[in-house]
Amino acid sequence: MTALRKRLMAGNWKMYKTAKDARVFVDELKNLLGNVESLGSVAPEAAICAPFTVLYALRDELPQLGVGLGAQNMHEAAEGAFTGEISASMLQDAGCQYVIIGHSERRAYFAETDEAVAKKTVVALESSLVPIVCVGESLQERENGQTDTVIEKQMRVVLDALASFAAEKGESEKVKDLVIAYEPIWAIGTGKSSSAQDAQQVIGLIRRFIADRLGQDVAQAVRVLYGGSVKPDNIAVYLAQEDIDGALVGGASLQPASYVELLRKSV
Repeated sequence: MTALRKRLMAGNWKMYKTAKDARVFVDELKNLLGNVESLGSVAPEAAICAPFTVLYALRDELPQLGVGLGAQNMHEAAEGAFTGEISASMLQDAGCQYVIIGHSERRAYFAETDEAVAKKTVVALESSLVPIVCVGESLQERENGQTDTVIEKQMRVVLDALASFAAEKGESEKVKDLVIAYEPIWAIGTGKSSSAQDAQQVIGLIRRFIADRLGQDVAQAVRVLYGGSVKPDNIAVYLAQEDIDGALVGGASLQPASYVELLRKSV
């Protein structure tokens, strides 16, 4: 990791926790940690991406702990007849700084396409939200030696959209706010995890894709996370890799003690 990039430890609560549960989490987090800044000058950036119904309960609480707030999805339209959807401005109103886009569960269960992911990514950046864009291969694709091809396809559509955004809107600096999360689908919630070396190989490839399409300057600024059964006892080996800038964490972010341990081991 270069000095340009600050580590990011982003929790993804998925469809867990009510507003009451979230307040209990914050109280316990406060008792255990106090504030992320207490970890020192090299403390990681921290964020919790919570269900929509919980965002307002966390909006004023998390910033006091030095933790950012994020959502798990959004629609690319500014407004309209899209029943059940949430816009970027609604997320901003709820206090969000981050939004997860294209998680494998969204792709698999809700038919999100690479094109939809690309559109949402651009809208997030236009709205000054940090998009955490997820890419990853299935077990079958990995076993068939298709990992590089799958990742390249998912990345290409997003990077093309970002190249157009940067050129047409003059927003090349804003593109550097992009975060990519490499999450091998076979490692999400299974207890299995990619080896640190394998994760580094794929994440290094992702960074090369970014350099080829958006330039080396952007590639060195964009943060790339690993996700997939990340826990306090294995986070250090991932962070020791040159191109891994943090993690997108599921289950281990649901308990304050394990989330705090992840933050401490990210220093």
